[in-house]
Amino acid sequence: MITDVRIPLDHQQPYSRAYEQMLEKVRYEGVHPTLERAEEAVRLVLAGLGRQLTGDERVDLAACLPLEAARALTAQIPDTRPLTGWAFVKDLAARSGASLATTRWDTGSVFAAVTAHAGPDLITRILHQLPTGYALLFGRAELTPAA
Repeated sequence: MITDVRIPLDHQQPYSRAYEQMLEKVRYEGVHPTLERAEEAVRLVLAGLGRQLTGDERVDLAACLPLEAARALTAQIPDTRPLTGWAFVKDLAARSGASLATTRWDTGSVFAAVTAHAGPDLITRILHQLPTGYALLFGRAELTPAA
């Protein structure tokens, strides 16, 4: 279960400009009514990705993201059993209580924002590390070699 200690609004630190821009992108692309809802999606999806990603790709991705997003990614201990893309979405839906369709939509909008920060080369490296099914979540075709 994801734990998120809520800080009273009058004690919260302001977000960095880069993180605010990331949240705006997720809010717009995910058609979220508020930045708070977009932030919930960002935290959920990046925590899930943090449980899947290891090695240099994890470190390099964290370095590309705004600090607040990098913390959500790196606060998670990588899981010993990697999930396929579809299992990843189902796991996030179970953790959040949202529908599979909503979770898939949120995942795509967050990964679009992640791609904007990381660039295509790092995303390609990440996709090579992850099991099948993630390319579509990142808005790419899932190409497999002919048998």
